[in-house]
Amino acid sequence: MSYDVLVIGSGPGGYVAAIRASQLGFKVAVVEKENLGGICLNWGCIPTKSLLKSAQAYEYAIHAADYGVSISGDVKPDFAAMVKRSRGVAEGMSKGIQFLFKKNKIDVINGFGKLAGKGSVEVTDADGKKTTVSAKHIILATGARSKELPNLPQDGKKIIGYRQAMTLPKQPKSMVVVGSGAIGSEFAYFYQSIGTEVTLVEFLPNVVPNEDEEVSKTLERSFKKSKMKVMVDSSVESVDTNGDLCKVKVKTKKGVEELEAEIVLSAVGVATNIEGIGLEELGVKTDKGKIIVDDYYRTNVEGVYAIGDIVHGPALAHVASAEGITCVEKIAGQNPHPVDYGNIPGCTYTLPEVSSVGMTEKKAKEAGYDVKVGKFPFSASGKASAAGQKDGFVKLIFDAKYGELLGAHMIGGNVTEMIAELVVAKRLEITGHELIKSIHPHPTMSEAIMEAAAAAYDEVIHL
Repeated sequence: MSYDVLVIGSGPGGYVAAIRASQLGFKVAVVEKENLGGICLNWGCIPTKSLLKSAQAYEYAIHAADYGVSISGDVKPDFAAMVKRSRGVAEGMSKGIQFLFKKNKIDVINGFGKLAGKGSVEVTDADGKKTTVSAKHIILATGARSKELPNLPQDGKKIIGYRQAMTLPKQPKSMVVVGSGAIGSEFAYFYQSIGTEVTLVEFLPNVVPNEDEEVSKTLERSFKKSKMKVMVDSSVESVDTNGDLCKVKVKTKKGVEELEAEIVLSAVGVATNIEGIGLEELGVKTDKGKIIVDDYYRTNVEGVYAIGDIVHGPALAHVASAEGITCVEKIAGQNPHPVDYGNIPGCTYTLPEVSSVGMTEKKAKEAGYDVKVGKFPFSASGKASAAGQKDGFVKLIFDAKYGELLGAHMIGGNVTEMIAELVVAKRLEITGHELIKSIHPHPTMSEAIMEAAAAAYDEVIHL
């Protein structure tokens, strides 16, 4: 079998690269050892959002009286049904990728792909049968998995990663979540909201540590309001799994504290899947577990490319997709712009939601900018009040000299749906005054963007 483009891995980097390559006239195949769609569709972005929606529906139900709705009888979360729905959503999305591949005449080769020489990939199927496939261009998109720490060895039962957290046989009464990035915070919120006693442990001084400090503090307050225990500046030293409950030793500024929980969820990041795929044999260069590539994802070996979590940059689905498109468009002889890593949106789907793009206020000042900062609270938003979601704010950072938008940081209801406006604004180098003069519809949550821009220039109306 011979192809123009062969992609190893069918996650949001791999499948998008394959479809774009097909659109550009290439003969394309994808090698996949598990399910089409990769971690994102099957064990990440999509099924977690399904679980979070179930938690949100439950919260609406228990607070129905706040909206003038009377519900008779007890409202209880059905954990098994939530998990079943989540798996169904994931399966539906994976079938959607099958349809797209068929529509775009992309061949799927099931098995584990390994570089086997110039323009050659060896595929080993589930039965151990080996097949050699050749291609002019080979794109590595093998993704990542839950990172394991020496003091947090995952056994899949008591100390688990995100995959097990989505399909536990029963809802735990208590859980310690280690790491408060997007994955850790989302699972902590989900389990706490349906009645599990959650302790969130974060090594750094703030939860969601990559976010603006004001956003982090607001989310921490929200977590604590929901009775979640939050421990920052803390690290898990060891976990004893011998008894019915895990005994978790946590080092804090005040000393070592011992916690007990049914489950410990390790959410301390991801590790790249670059082992055993033939990098060493072909001499593909790596650095600290990532494959070294140029602006168009070419490795040092001609005809071999890498995208997504296995290259330097944020390990995000939408980043992998953008990289895949850029990579194949360059292969096709087009002149795509390199991905702008300073304009990547990040989203965390807790309640309240968190979204951001660009520099935080602290980073902008450290970079030497004289800044104007505008902030508008959702407590002053008519739509937020009507929706019963008044927590949070929009915060915008502008360069005082030229008015350029440097960063946007939001926490509140539906802010993950609002961030794209600011990604476009930043890409087009829109100034603060251009945002102020862009009429936003009323009543909407997005009005807060216009108001925050106005606040930066002392023109805000509704504060």
